[in-house]
Amino acid sequence: MKRVCVYAGSNLGAHPDYVHHAKELGRALVNNGLELVYGGSRLGLMGELANQVLVLGGSVTGVMPTGLFRGEVVHTGLTQLIEVKDMHERKATMSRLADAYIALPGGFGTFEELFEMICWAQIGIHQKPIGIFNIAGYYTPLLQMIDHSIAAGFVKEEHKQLLLSASDSESLIQLLQSYVTPVFGNKWNQLS
Repeated sequence: MKRVCVYAGSNLGAHPDYVHHAKELGRALVNNGLELVYGGSRLGLMGELANQVLVLGGSVTGVMPTGLFRGEVVHTGLTQLIEVKDMHERKATMSRLADAYIALPGGFGTFEELFEMICWAQIGIHQKPIGIFNIAGYYTPLLQMIDHSIAAGFVKEEHKQLLLSASDSESLIQLLQSYVTPVFGNKWNQLS
């Protein structure tokens, strides 16, 4: 594992732990020799994470659609900024560059990116580890929703293995590094 794609909010959030732990994740990435790939903004948790990695001498690649420059303020101090034409190309480029994925707290965009990667893993498009950084219990309701979906018969119990979760950055990095792609006995995981 060389590069980790991190999805995160373009806002700081209401709890001070969000910023603190975003910075801790940056430290953990650098301490483990991992490069950061992210959405390229200097705002919110995205910017806090990128700044921490840069301050500690790590490598940061941002991927930003040219048309979003007005809405999301591009970070101009990155190791590399890749400009793409739209959001679809942004997500595809970030995925191509990444060896693993982490979701920090965030809003609809973060949810969408996270669930796309889970769906892609479920149907065999990739076999990369996916983790959520459950800071201050932010993702606890989402984990409960996944359990509810399993109980309701919409998600297979075995597919829960596709999503790793931890409440501290070092534990999450260790989970990603030790991940073994599960093998499912159905057609969905055999497409790649």
